[in-house]
Amino acid sequence: MTYRLDNKYKEDSNLVLECNDALTFLKKLPSNSITLTVTSPPYNIGKSYETRVSINEYLETQKLVIEELIRVLTNDGSICWQVGNYVQNGEIYPLDIFFYKIFKDHGLQLRNRIIWHFGHGLHANKRFSGRYETILWFTKNDNYIFNLDPVRVASKYPGKKYYKGKNKGQFSCNPRGKNPSDFWEFLYSEWDREIWEIPNVKSNHPEKTEHPCQFPIELVERCVLALTNESDIVLDPYAGVGSSIIAAIRHNRKGYGVDKEESYIRIGHQRIVDYLRGNLKIRQMGKPVYQPTGKEKIVQIPQEWTEDVNRR
Repeated sequence: MTYRLDNKYKEDSNLVLECNDALTFLKKLPSNSITLTVTSPPYNIGKSYETRVSINEYLETQKLVIEELIRVLTNDGSICWQVGNYVQNGEIYPLDIFFYKIFKDHGLQLRNRIIWHFGHGLHANKRFSGRYETILWFTKNDNYIFNLDPVRVASKYPGKKYYKGKNKGQFSCNPRGKNPSDFWEFLYSEWDREIWEIPNVKSNHPEKTEHPCQFPIELVERCVLALTNESDIVLDPYAGVGSSIIAAIRHNRKGYGVDKEESYIRIGHQRIVDYLRGNLKIRQMGKPVYQPTGKEKIVQIPQEWTEDVNRR
C-alpha cells in the first residue's frame, strides 16, 4: 500500500509514505539519490511493532538496511541515526556503540555524537532512570552539507569582545547567534542555557499520536535545516507516523518514508494531509517547555507525606 501526495494539496510537493519493509523499499531507490537519512530504528526491546530477537541477530538485520542507506546516500549527504539502549536481563547495551562500528566498517565518518536529553520517561527501580538518547551523525567524506546559520541559538554574552590579538576590542560573537553544540537539552530554556529545547512526545504533547516512540518534529527539523538544502530529499526508513516527512516538507524539502505498520502509515498520511491543509498541531522550534509555578497541586508535597513524617 502506497500513499503518494503529488501536487494534490501543495504545489510541487513530492512526498512518498509507503507501508512496506524498510529493506524492500530501499532497494527500489536509485544510488546517490538521498541527501539526508534521519531515523530512529527499532531498539529490539519488545515494542508492539517489533519482534524481539538476540542482539546479534538484530544487528545483522540492521546491517543490511545500513548498507542500502549508504548506497542511496549522496556524496555530500548525511545519516542521522538516533538510538537508545537495548536492555537484556537488567543489563544495558548502548546501541550507539554497536552501530558506530557498523558505519565505520563501511568507511563513514562520525561528525557528532549528539546527546538528546529529555525530562520525562519510565522510572527504573534497579538502576538510574534513563533520560537521554543519542544521534550519530555520519557523512561519506569531508565534503558534506552543513548549514549552521539556520540552527544557531542566541549567544549568552552577545556583547563580549576580544581582549587581545588583531581583533582586540571587536565583538567576538556572531550576530546570528552561536553554534548549539552537540548536547541538546530538552528541559530548560535554550535562550537561558544556550542549548536546544525539544521535549519528547508524551501524553500532553500537541503532536502525540498512538505511536509509543514518536519523533518530535522539532528534533528532525534541526537536522533537516543544517544538513540539507531546499529541494533535497530526506528519507526515514522507519517513518512511524511521518514526523520526519513533515519536518522535511515544512522546509521545502522532499520527504520519503516507509514503515511496515499499516496503522502508523495511515496516521502519518493523515498528519501530512492535515499539515498541508494547515490543520496539524505542531510544537514550534524554540518554544519554552512548560515550567510549573509551584501552585499546581500536582507539584506540591502531598499532605499525607507530611503527616506521615510528623507521626514518626
